[in-house]
Amino acid sequence: MKRRTFLEMTALAVGSSVKALAEAPMPMVKLGRTELKVSRFTLGGAHMYRGGEEVAIKIIHRAMDLGVTFFDSAWLYNKGESDATYGRAISKSQRKNVLLMGKAEKRDAKSAMQQLEDTLRRMNTDYLDLWQCHQVVTQDEVDQIVAPGGALEAFIKAKQQGKVRHIGFTGHRDPAVHERLLASYDGWETVQHPVNLIDPHHKSFITNVLPKVKQKGCGRIAMKSNAMGGIMKANIAPIEECLRFTLSQGIDTLVSGVETVEQLEQNVLVVKTAKPMSKTEVAAVLERTKNGPIGDKIERYKAVPEGKKS
Repeated sequence: MKRRTFLEMTALAVGSSVKALAEAPMPMVKLGRTELKVSRFTLGGAHMYRGGEEVAIKIIHRAMDLGVTFFDSAWLYNKGESDATYGRAISKSQRKNVLLMGKAEKRDAKSAMQQLEDTLRRMNTDYLDLWQCHQVVTQDEVDQIVAPGGALEAFIKAKQQGKVRHIGFTGHRDPAVHERLLASYDGWETVQHPVNLIDPHHKSFITNVLPKVKQKGCGRIAMKSNAMGGIMKANIAPIEECLRFTLSQGIDTLVSGVETVEQLEQNVLVVKTAKPMSKTEVAAVLERTKNGPIGDKIERYKAVPEGKKS
């Protein structure tokens, strides 16, 4: 192929993608049994700040332009700067058109409530649309959360007070921990966990947790579609396949971490335009990946640190 012809074809492809990105509607879905209608793409709050506040604000504003309505953060992300960046990027008039998610990792009620107050102040908002108990990874943590004086009391109280509209929890290490926490309280409204194309081969959240979350009517929030970069680094699959697989698993929305506006646009384009995988395609992906690098080597967050009980 002549260079001129190649360049013309490349330009056409890029132009077509830009047009699709701008014109294709953002898929929206009801988040479990909540009344929240969320975008299928949720902007991850940790990665967006890696280029600094200026880049993070550009990412947030571009996401809003592209139809993203759901924005993720957590008290510990970037030492509170992710929360604060949302507070500076989203005006009072824009607040009514977006949904803000915050998280607290403290396991006692008093400390968790203080983290909520910190988040509300940083985000410059009177309430969160979703507040989640963050990174629950051991059975000991479940014991602490549900015990008298545990964090669950703060979550229930915060919802009663109107400081949060809905409550849920997140985690990434052990499906058994998620199963137990989900069963411990019927008031959980969302659950967030890894959903990716190697998860079914090791400590699978897709197999063990996702069906139970659906059965309870909770919102299904996926994360780590690329295993925190592990899948692409190991040349297991390209990002588009990672995203398509995750979006084909019966989830409501995918929390996706991006570090640049360009990455945001690439991921949103897939969410807006890619067709879900068929059952045959999913089966083929899992057959291909089952004998490759899997487990803690790729999903490092599922490993149990030395000296710590699962």
